[in-house]
Amino acid sequence: MAFSSSSSPSSFILFLVSSLLLHAAFGEIICEELPNDKCAFSIASSGKRCLLEKYARENGEMEYQCRTSEVIVERMSEYIETDQCVSACGVDRSSVGISSDSLLEPQFTAKLCSSNCYHNCPNIIDLYFNLAAGEGVFLPDLCEARRINPHRSMVELLSSGAALGPVAPQSSSSHLAAAPALSPM
Repeated sequence: MAFSSSSSPSSFILFLVSSLLLHAAFGEIICEELPNDKCAFSIASSGKRCLLEKYARENGEMEYQCRTSEVIVERMSEYIETDQCVSACGVDRSSVGISSDSLLEPQFTAKLCSSNCYHNCPNIIDLYFNLAAGEGVFLPDLCEARRINPHRSMVELLSSGAALGPVAPQSSSSHLAAAPALSPM
């Protein structure tokens, strides 16, 4: 539907509202159409993660926009993360991009590894499972290490060159895997 310069602004607004309602009626989630406060930790109908991006406008002001990333979620689509999981896992809906940096923060990993998050928020766990794997860390081992020794940090795990879980005394078996494991989702 094309609009000429003589089309009224109310016709355009009606068209825009109708297209948004049509998407809602079919349950389709398109990242670029999500409000910024629902963008982070959402998954589009295509199965790709949504991410919040920050860019400078021509006047120098910073603006945020929800975009579709190239990160595909294997077993979920059309999902907007709940406020309960955002709170339980200690994530921030205003976070820009996708990064593993927060795994270095002990307060964050404590919430991420908490039972409320780890067992009830598969979307967030899947995301951080894959981010941790990208850093050479097995998230279940990191969470187990935090449970046994809360002062042990991600840096200590990474400095060893391997993401090992706690080793039983006098055990000769290794906890290293030849290939990354599937996320616990």
